[in-house]
Amino acid sequence: MTMITKSRSNATGDPSQSLQTFTLVDLQQYTYEKAYSNTASKDFHLFYVGRDDVHDILKHVLSRVSVSLYLNMFGFDDEELNDILMTKATDPRITMLITLDKSQAGGVHEKTLLNSDVAKNPTSFNTHFVIGQSATSQITHTKGFVADGKVGGEGSTNWSTTGEGTFVVAGKPGGPGYKAQNNTQSIFTDPDTVSRFTAELIAEHAAAQHAASKGPAASSSSPPATKK
Repeated sequence: MTMITKSRSNATGDPSQSLQTFTLVDLQQYTYEKAYSNTASKDFHLFYVGRDDVHDILKHVLSRVSVSLYLNMFGFDDEELNDILMTKATDPRITMLITLDKSQAGGVHEKTLLNSDVAKNPTSFNTHFVIGQSATSQITHTKGFVADGKVGGEGSTNWSTTGEGTFVVAGKPGGPGYKAQNNTQSIFTDPDTVSRFTAELIAEHAAAQHAASKGPAASSSSPPATKK
């Protein structure tokens, strides 16, 4: 497993950093322009992989979770984001439901990552994570979350090196060694969308859990290595 160096945007372990006073302005530092337009929305912003630092945006929000996290992620290959989630999973004060897609969990890197999670802390993993399918036995393709009941995120971005536009060698967005897919990542704070998306993420988790329970090798309490 690659050693992860904690970055500036990752506030894990710092109790003074939270989402309780979060506004979208907190994320403008990760945009190409380092500022929003005067006409920008106060409760919705769309970020662009390859232009904005989406990797740091995700770390900024997720590392500051202190109350709850509901998340469904199709492609789950980011070791630093995984480490953030596993740290939160060990905190009894945080309510978490993490849904992952069964087909993606069989990929080489994702399978290795999830097996490592199980080996390190099987109780935390099996309590909070489920690997399954949609309610109609299709892929669970949502790529989004609601953090602390205050901040939502959704878009086309998978958690992978090129999906987020993270560094292949070194540098920054647009710099040497940087590769990125065309993807978007929205962050929003309007209460109605946050509430409705929370309900949807809970429903998707329940559906994946039901799908996982139907086969002997698909239980959410079984090691991901059994997933095909």
